[in-house]
Amino acid sequence: MNRLRIRHVTGFHYDGEVTASYNEARMLPMSADSQLVLYSNLEILPISGHHSYTDYWGTRVSSFEILTPHRELSLTATSLVEVRPREHPEHRVGWEALADTIERATEYVEQLAQTRLTAPPEEVVEIARTALAESESPCATALAVCEQIGRRIQYMPGSTSVYTTAREAWDKGKGVCQDITHLAIGALRSIGIPARYVSGYLHPKPDAAIGETVAGESHAWVEWFCGDWRGFDPTNLMEIGDRHVSVGRGRDYNDVAPLRGVYAGPYASKLFVTVEITRES
Repeated sequence: MNRLRIRHVTGFHYDGEVTASYNEARMLPMSADSQLVLYSNLEILPISGHHSYTDYWGTRVSSFEILTPHRELSLTATSLVEVRPREHPEHRVGWEALADTIERATEYVEQLAQTRLTAPPEEVVEIARTALAESESPCATALAVCEQIGRRIQYMPGSTSVYTTAREAWDKGKGVCQDITHLAIGALRSIGIPARYVSGYLHPKPDAAIGETVAGESHAWVEWFCGDWRGFDPTNLMEIGDRHVSVGRGRDYNDVAPLRGVYAGPYASKLFVTVEITRES
C-alpha cells in the first residue's frame, strides 16, 4: 500500500485585469474500493466562496465565482491518499451475457456512444475487430485492444492539445495520455464494450523513497466493463496499481477537465500547472 501526498497547482494568468470569472474544478479524489482519501483541500485565490457537489459521473466538483477584479486565478489542491494494490481477476463473461447486462443499466449504455473526442478512425476500428476475432472473451479482447493502441502511438508531451480528437492523434502517430485513452475508448466502444475515461495521477517513480517529492502530472487511463469495471493504463502498458490515484470518470476528457470556466474581460489568458507527489509510506 502506498500513502501519497499530491499537491496540484493550476490556474490562469491574465494579460490584464478581468472583472469576474466563473469556474468549476475537478481536482480532489474520492474514496473508493482501492483508495482511501485521508485528507483533501482546495485553496482558491483570490479568496472565494465555493459550492461543492458530486456530478452525474461521480466526480467531486467545486463550483465558484470571483466577482472582484483580478489578474490571476490560482487553485491549490492538496490530497493525502492511501492507495491499495488492485486485483484484476479474469472475467469470463461471454458476449451474449455482456450484451444482456449492458441493456439492463444506463451506466453501461452511456459509455457505448462515441463522442467528438473518442470517435475512432477506420484503422483503429479494424484493430478492435481483429482483436475481437482472435480473443476468447470481452475482457481479453479489451486488454489486447488497449495494448495495441498503446504500442502504436508515440507518447510525446506537447504534441497535442486538450481539443485534439482521437482521429487527429492517430493521424499524427503521437500524443499524450489523453489521446491514447481516447483512442482506446473509441476502439472498445466500436465493438460493443462500454468504456470510460478516468482522470487522476500516476506516481512516476516506482522506487521512490519515503519522503521523496517528485514532479508529476495529471494522468488519464481507461476502464472497460466486462462483467465488472476493469482499468488499464494504455500509455504505460500497465495494470492500474498502487501508484494510480483516480479523481474523475466520464465519457471523455470534457467530463473531467481539472479546471474550466469563463471570465469577463478583453484579455488573453495563459494556463499554468504544476503537480508534486510525495510518497509518505
